[in-house]
Amino acid sequence: MIPIYSAAAFRQWDLYTLEKKGIPSVELMEKAAVIFVDWLLEFYARPCPVVLLCGTGNNGGDGLVIARLLKGWGYSVQLYIIDFSGRRSEDFQYQLSKLPRSIEPVVCSSPQDLPQPDPKVPVVEALFGTGLSRPLTDSNWVTVVDRINQWPNLVYSVDLPAGLLADQATASACVEADFTLSFEAPKLAFFFPENARRVGDWTVRSIGLDPGFQEMQPPEYWLLDATSVAKKIKKRSKFDHKGVYGHALLIAGARGKMGAAVLAAKAALRTGLGLLTVHLPESGLSIVQTVVPEAMCSVDVSAICFSQVPPLDPYQVIGIGSGIGQTPETMAAFRTLLSSTKRPMVLDADALNLLATDPSLWEQVPPNSLLTPHPGEFDRLFGPSETDFERMEKQVEAARQYQVFLLRKGAYTLITAPDGRCWFNATGNPGMATAGSGDVLTGMLTSLLAQGYSPEDAALLGVYLHGLAGDLGATVLGQAALLAGDLVDQIGVAYLQLTSAT
Repeated sequence: MIPIYSAAAFRQWDLYTLEKKGIPSVELMEKAAVIFVDWLLEFYARPCPVVLLCGTGNNGGDGLVIARLLKGWGYSVQLYIIDFSGRRSEDFQYQLSKLPRSIEPVVCSSPQDLPQPDPKVPVVEALFGTGLSRPLTDSNWVTVVDRINQWPNLVYSVDLPAGLLADQATASACVEADFTLSFEAPKLAFFFPENARRVGDWTVRSIGLDPGFQEMQPPEYWLLDATSVAKKIKKRSKFDHKGVYGHALLIAGARGKMGAAVLAAKAALRTGLGLLTVHLPESGLSIVQTVVPEAMCSVDVSAICFSQVPPLDPYQVIGIGSGIGQTPETMAAFRTLLSSTKRPMVLDADALNLLATDPSLWEQVPPNSLLTPHPGEFDRLFGPSETDFERMEKQVEAARQYQVFLLRKGAYTLITAPDGRCWFNATGNPGMATAGSGDVLTGMLTSLLAQGYSPEDAALLGVYLHGLAGDLGATVLGQAALLAGDLVDQIGVAYLQLTSAT
């Protein structure tokens, strides 16, 4: 997994590496610049004009080395040093002294000194990086940032767009980069919707920071990757039988909403479940038995909704919520269910809405259960938030308070454990923003828990596999045409792709 640290921790990681390897800081700066130039040349393989905007701190020092390297590769370099204070870091001064005479930097002591470049010329921005610890409010810098954002040029930011705070909400001026190369690991700010237009398309490249730092200071946040997730997949034995892979109960569907039950059931079985029983109203019986013949059915006394808890002894895990509705009968049955089991459950959709209606029910939610709210359901449960940073803090607090795993679905689904650890998911695409996608995830998570995966491993593997199935479906059908049923069809292929990553 890829660690995600605060800006302060990243600086400590730099210092740890320098001390461990016994190298000067300018050597690490040279390495970062080489990595950035290699990345930039993937966009511009042939020499062309490039504009570089450098601050006077260490991020600006990175920019100076980038200018020198590009010049060595035959690129025409226009270098602007933005210096409003006269304060320059030691490493910046050193790199400035290393510039060849063929590069004549223009020092801009006011925003008016910065000319608008030719619109076709790429702009490399190295003004602050992670060195900025407070909002960018100085009027001179605000003017510079506004001017850069008005340019039609493509902007490539070094490590972090100028003005963007790495680990807190940014409400001040910020460069809106088209592309950002982050050194060693992504920054926390990259994972929130309000920063999408600021970061643009981001990429991570290692500059060789010492991995031993992670043992000394474990990160609070991680980004899931294929290799680490694939290691969680259990191998099957030749003599295994269906009883080995669990018996799950899905409480799903109401009249007019049986599609949710079908999707969750298909996904549960496709994810490897041994036995599945779907508890549903009588009106949905023929639908599920026809469309999902592999599933068994438990029929509610109500013809239209969930109103009665069936015997629970046969089942290792219960998943509930997909399409069940919120009738008074369903609320009463939901209360009874929560008081009838202490095993971890999967709660989604209307189960979450019922929980939001009566917060006293939190006391009966079994520890280590998996709850999968989308942003709207999350706000109904925990109240609205002004920023996604605030929403993340609420999620961490709620997971600790109620001792559950919270999986807030989105572009980078955030998984929070009862001990406060957080993982962002790397798979998935906008095509998955379609009806029924969450029901598929519910079935997958229920299946994994029933197969004996720990709640943590079920959450991480389920979310990653779900997103990967969406990505595979989008490669075949495109994002706009993707349906929830297409995710089910791709679960097997996603398993195959993951197992090949080990």
